[in-house]
Amino acid sequence: MPKMKSHRGAAKRFKRTGSGKIMRHHSFARHILTSKSAKRKRRLGTEVMVEGGEAKRLDRMLPR
Repeated sequence: MPKMKSHRGAAKRFKRTGSGKIMRHHSFARHILTSKSAKRKRRLGTEVMVEGGEAKRLDRMLPR
């Protein structure tokens, strides 16, 4: 049986933690940053966990 291939578009955008959860980056953090507060920009720089149905879909896209 051949190996499973990961979805390359998803592999570039998401990463899996050691425990198997999938992390994502925030949107709205690339440009027009002058109108956003420092607190908001700082929060946008952190990664967050993918939740719900999206996590299940990404789990199939990113085999271990």
